[in-house]
Amino acid sequence: MNKPVLIVDDSRVSRMLARAYLEEKRPGWTFFEAANGEEAVAIAEREAIELVTLDVNMPGMPGLAAGERILQLRPQAHVVVLTANVQSSVRQRAEALGMHFLQKPVTEATIARLLELVEGE
Repeated sequence: MNKPVLIVDDSRVSRMLARAYLEEKRPGWTFFEAANGEEAVAIAEREAIELVTLDVNMPGMPGLAAGERILQLRPQAHVVVLTANVQSSVRQRAEALGMHFLQKPVTEATIARLLELVEGE
């Protein structure tokens, strides 16, 4: 089953790791990448994104603002905040907006948990 996935992180390494782990577990999915919130929103405007991994601290539009906008565009999408910013206020805001929250680093175990979150619903 094809699922359009958007990986958003200003760290190229984090994007590469997340994509590699996801592609290994779900090779039939389609992947898009964005280095900032503005790029992420632009991709969500033109692609029927179903899953978003989203960093919080990025230049330009912050991750939570981008996630909120993406959910307005794609209300059925699963947005998973994947960040090193573990402040409780960030977690609470993400969850209040309907997003899941996972702590970096991007590892095989983190991606397995992400898949449990979004596929277990």
